[in-house]
Amino acid sequence: MDKKHILIIEDEKNIARFLELELTHEGYEISIAYDGRQGLKMAFDEDVDLIILDIMLPFLNGMQVLSKVRETSDIPVIMLTAKDELTDKITGLDNGADDYMTKPFAIEELLARIRVIFKRIEALNIPKKQNESVISIKGVTLDVSSYTVRYKGDDIELTKKEFELLKYLMTNKNLVITRDQILENVWGYEYIGDTNIVDVYIRYIRSKIDDKFSLKLIHTVRGVGYQIKED
Repeated sequence: MDKKHILIIEDEKNIARFLELELTHEGYEISIAYDGRQGLKMAFDEDVDLIILDIMLPFLNGMQVLSKVRETSDIPVIMLTAKDELTDKITGLDNGADDYMTKPFAIEELLARIRVIFKRIEALNIPKKQNESVISIKGVTLDVSSYTVRYKGDDIELTKKEFELLKYLMTNKNLVITRDQILENVWGYEYIGDTNIVDVYIRYIRSKIDDKFSLKLIHTVRGVGYQIKED
């Protein structure tokens, strides 16, 4: 199996070197950029499988780099920052980040999250039957193969994380899904102490589907979680 190539964009050289040593030991190929401008160029010029991206960077900050990358690429991105505000996490995830870690962090947790992302990519690349790629409930049609959501022909624009959350709920229709289950299966790990991020994303989806089209697609089960019922 070919080595996975990880690009580290981090201006603190001690941290960058520490990550390089640990990830190299785990068998990854590593490149390092110390500012956002250099990192963006390397992201486009090199064959990269995953980016570890700090937010506070010279020239271009991490959010700017992420936005530029997302214009042309779905390469997985883990945001790395000293900030620990829920709004910062939501901004990063909304801009297309796959994961978010706050400094200081345990290298074992970072390695686990990297493995989860690569496993998820491998799972998505497994061929599926055509009829399994389209889910339709109450007129809302989600197409996994084309990454689109429609309601009776009208396109619904969702962010990557909103799409994954809606797909998980629709795939598990009629089941009550807890916030912890959503975090584990959509975010890929347990967001300890931050289960309210699920509520935030549920509100986003409801504003784009339930409120816009006067539907009752997502039901709240008080004290437990959420459910999509198929009539």
